[in-house]
Parts: sequence; C-alpha cells; structure tokens
Amino acid sequence: MTRIGFIGAGNVAARHADVLSGFPDVTIAGIADTDLDRAEALAARHGAPAYGGHAALLAAGGLDAVYVCVPPFAHGNPEFDVLSCNIPIFVEKPLSLDLRAAENISSEIDRRSLPSAVGHHWRYLDIVEQARDLLAGRPVRLALGHWLDKIPPVGWWLKAGMSGGQIVEQAVHVLDLARLLVGEVTMVHAVPSESDGAAEDGEVDRATAAVMRFAGGAAGLLATSCLLAHKHRVGLEVCAEGLALEVSETRLLVDGRRVIEDDGQAKTRVDREFVNAVRGGQADVRVPYREALRTHRLALALARSAAERAPVFLEPSDILEVTP
Repeated sequence: MTRIGFIGAGNVAARHADVLSGFPDVTIAGIADTDLDRAEALAARHGAPAYGGHAALLAAGGLDAVYVCVPPFAHGNPEFDVLSCNIPIFVEKPLSLDLRAAENISSEIDRRSLPSAVGHHWRYLDIVEQARDLLAGRPVRLALGHWLDKIPPVGWWLKAGMSGGQIVEQAVHVLDLARLLVGEVTMVHAVPSESDGAAEDGEVDRATAAVMRFAGGAAGLLATSCLLAHKHRVGLEVCAEGLALEVSETRLLVDGRRVIEDDGQAKTRVDREFVNAVRGGQADVRVPYREALRTHRLALALARSAAERAPVFLEPSDILEVTP
C-alpha cells in the first residue's frame, strides 16, 4: 500500500485526495494545513490524521509520497522539507513565485533521483494526443491562447504578490499546452490593460494581451481576463498548413466542424502515473518537476513583460536547462 500525505487541504488537494482514495493500492496517510479545521475536514473524509503544519506530518513518518497543494506564495519550504526526508513529491502549479526557489527544488529532486510530478493534467487529455497525431508532419505557424474567466473565490488570488497574477496562476495550463503542441518560446511581449481605478494598487491585471515568438518560427498570441462573471473561453487554437485545431479541457474542434469529446480521465491519469512511478513500476509521468519548470519560466517571463511594459527574451538556458 502506497501511503500518501498532503500539504494543503484546499479544493485542489481535495480533488487529488478523492482520486487517490479510489486507487486500491493507495491510502491517504495524513493531511496538513495551516488551517487545522480545514485539514481535519478533509482528513475526516479519508479516515486520515490531520496536522496543523507540514512539519508534524513529516515527523509522523511512514510516507511514500507527498502532494504539495498550497497557494503560489506558500511554495518553497514545504518542498525542501519533503525532499530532505527523501520522499517523492507531487507539486501543484504554479511552482513558486520565487524562480530561484523553484530552480533549487528542481536541482534537489534531480540530485536525489526522486520521482516527481506537477499537476499539468492537460498533458493527459485524450484529445491532446489526438491533436498531436493530427499535427504530425505539419508545423504549427500560429497559436492563439485564451483564459477568459472570473475571479476565483479565494482571498489571496487578486494580490499579485500572492498569486503571481492570472497568467502565472491560471493560463500556465495553456502555455504548457502551447509548448507541447508548438514548441519553445523565445520572446514574449505582454501588455496589460490600464486600470480604470477600480483595481487597487498591487492587485493583478484584469486583462492582458501578449505576443509570443516560438523557436520553430510560429507566431503566438495569449489573451487573459478575469473580468467576467463566468468562465467564457479557455483553451488553445493552433493553425498549421491546411489544418486548424482548437483544444479546450473538454473537447477538440477540428477545422471548425468536427468535434471530438475528451474522455474525461486526465485528472485520474495524472495521479495514477505518479503513483506508478512512486511504486517503481512502469509509469508515464509527462510533466516531472524539471519539465514544469520550463513552462513556469515562460509564465514568469510574460508576467515580467507585463510589469515592465517591455519585451522579454528567453535564452536557451531558460528553456532547456535549470540555471546552475
């Protein structure tokens, strides 16, 4: 039986715990959260002990893997403490608001040769595999990404210093898909909308438009907004010679006519493959921490471009390897 602990007891942690508890070879061994009531509520659903902090969870021992599902600003210490115990780690995106911390975490995972995974579950969409098959031999020349949505109902999300902003916290899923289907990005230029006075200083941009240049020659656009009352449009469109595809989390639209529905199993697959890796069996972990770091650098480059009102160029070292 694989014993898995959780650091963080919010909605995303609850989703993972529900999936994992359905696996016959997994048990939820403990839930830690700085809000003990929240930890106890989630722990009670899975017959597990609750802890008021991750140090107590780790001190209890007996863990085969740990899921770190904390807000963006809280990443860093939990990961380092898990790794210091030589425990495999699953980290929910975004990795960290501190790029150096994320790079050091990646290096420590590599140094210890530990299994790792990050929650970019879009990589496990059945329709993404079909999109890749359709694009085989057809280089993408244009990519259009969207995340047009509402403000999530968590207090820290509107604070740029806590969430990192919409591109880092949400649209990173679209950026990861763009890297998979189109390739690496070498230049970004993001332009935020001007505040109308309603947003307070230090809050996230309510809308951003960005241009991206891909290493393979494709042009890209990304549009994000949290101005809406509901999720309006989230996904990636790509255009290649004679072919247009639109990928969302639920369906693939081919040439504006043929609709292919996803099988809905991506959020199960991402957990199953990580557990397989932890158990030492054959595993298809598509986004280990090092791979997620490449997408995270791209998201941070876009956020930096929006803040500085200037283009940002990604060097080959930013794309292909962790900075020493």
